[in-house]
Amino acid sequence: MQARDLELGRAVPLAQQGDEDAFETVYRLVHPGLLGYLRGLVGADAEDVASDAWLEIARDLRRFRGEGAGFRGWTATIARHRALDHLRKQRRRPRTSLLEENVLDLPGRADTAEAVLESESTRWAVAQIAGLPPDQAEAVLLRVVVGLDGPAAARVLGKRPGAVRMAAHRGLRRLSEQLSSVGRPRDAVGAALCTSKDEA
Repeated sequence: MQARDLELGRAVPLAQQGDEDAFETVYRLVHPGLLGYLRGLVGADAEDVASDAWLEIARDLRRFRGEGAGFRGWTATIARHRALDHLRKQRRRPRTSLLEENVLDLPGRADTAEAVLESESTRWAVAQIAGLPPDQAEAVLLRVVVGLDGPAAARVLGKRPGAVRMAAHRGLRRLSEQLSSVGRPRDAVGAALCTSKDEA
């Protein structure tokens, strides 16, 4: 994540100056996690909400001040506001059980077998996250899918860092226990979940 944040930190100022290639880099680095987070909030409507969020991100891009990790938090906050607006219009509440199978729209890999295994692991991990209580699921989505640290996730949710850290810790601990109980191999997704648990 640090390498991606460095790349993002280099691309954002260029995108703010109107560099289209830099904006494409920003989009490529941020969109998969943002879309995964939105799928956790609004399910099948995630693409539409993401489009609205990206319109606002592009419009307000010049106002952003900060580095790569801060930019991901800023975009997650915008996406969350658009998702909550969407849910208010739909007169329904956010439900993390609406997570879809392909929450991560990761770039393609040269090794097809590895990509299939990673996709299967992602589907399994998303199914486990969907079973968490809503506050834990959203904290885990922000920490693992979007890649925010604890304080940044707290700012997105408008909660105290300690409360978000505890929700993420509990959710990740539960996911780790589920990994152990089913004898799931510690693949890339499982390892990420378990590693993030220690950082929660």
